[in-house]
Amino acid sequence: MNPGKQQNKPVFGLIHSTESFGSVDGPGIRFVVFTQGRRMACKYCHNPDAWACEGGTLRDAESLLNEALRYRSYWNGGGGITVSGGEPLLQLDFLLDFFERAKKEGVHTAIDTSGEPFSRNPDFLKTFTRLLNFTDLIMLDIKHIDSKAHSLLTGKPNENILDMARFLSDAGKTLWIRHVVVPGVTALRACMERLRRFIDALKTVEKVEALPYHSLAAAKWRALGRSYPLEGVKEPSAECMREAEEILLKTKLAKPGFGTGSINKDCGRFTGPGRIQ
Repeated sequence: MNPGKQQNKPVFGLIHSTESFGSVDGPGIRFVVFTQGRRMACKYCHNPDAWACEGGTLRDAESLLNEALRYRSYWNGGGGITVSGGEPLLQLDFLLDFFERAKKEGVHTAIDTSGEPFSRNPDFLKTFTRLLNFTDLIMLDIKHIDSKAHSLLTGKPNENILDMARFLSDAGKTLWIRHVVVPGVTALRACMERLRRFIDALKTVEKVEALPYHSLAAAKWRALGRSYPLEGVKEPSAECMREAEEILLKTKLAKPGFGTGSINKDCGRFTGPGRIQ
């Protein structure tokens, strides 16, 4: 299948759900498509019901775009379409067809991804590079800067995810970096500073978001018959978030290059909810 050229042959995606009035999924008001299927199992995931690569609803790119365009009047302030998940990069052919059609309509396009499927494999990279031609913004959720801690948190290491960030930077693609502040898990000063230095080395980061952890998804985990892995972890305090934002968004850090290779032992240490440790 050669998506994007065979316009008369539908390209289908496996879709979990859609949201017509998303306000936290990129610039402006967004029509948000949540794809079905994900290989990473993040312990605070809001959509564990979107992990399985079966279920969901098959939708073709043309009809889904027509549905999204019904809400176009809300996009005058710079909105558009965001594809989230699940993990959208597991469905590259569908994304390519969907975004190519969207750009023909002049729609701003964004992908909200954790980056786990990224690979330098020629087959993946060929389609991914084509997709970037029709993508205005990549919102990359970096779960943890330390690969071992990332594996504990999500079940997957992060080397290819960080490689994707570098690839996108070198390609000149606009990036937003998102990082969830989880007390005792990611709210560790050594890790925050290491993440900040990684971000500073990227050339195309337009925005960094420090997002407070919350446990609203715990009920959804239990409804699926799963125990919530972060039971008892409290939401970060206002002081914790202030410090996280100071590190990730404002402070000029000393000793550039620190932590770019070796694992910092503090990155795996659990602490309390009050402040960055």
